[in-house]
Amino acid sequence: QVQLVESGGGSVQTGDSLRLSCAASGRTFRTGAMGWFRQAPGKEREFVAATSWGGARSFYADSVKGRFAISRDNAKNTGFLQMNSLKPEDTAVYYCASAARQYYSSGMEFEYWGQGTQVSVSS
Repeated sequence: QVQLVESGGGSVQTGDSLRLSCAASGRTFRTGAMGWFRQAPGKEREFVAATSWGGARSFYADSVKGRFAISRDNAKNTGFLQMNSLKPEDTAVYYCASAARQYYSSGMEFEYWGQGTQVSVSS
């Protein structure tokens, strides 16, 4: 069992940066892939970024590539999403997710989810 708690969201202006954190409890966090997803009002939840258990390989949605960076500190059971050059279209609730599988692949299932943190970007 893994429990995830996101933090670091807030209200910022276009071009600003935010760093989201995902604090995990449960040993399996360290051995599984981790991802960030987001859901904007009236839209479906979408993939943002993911990394495999060791953090060596990362994957990004085209919309955030070059602006966002996912990372993790397994010793501290914590994941991160550094978001730079934020745009109004990045406004959403951001969710951290953890998987039992070690390596990320597109469309894979994430078994554990946090409750989300709101990010609002104004122009």
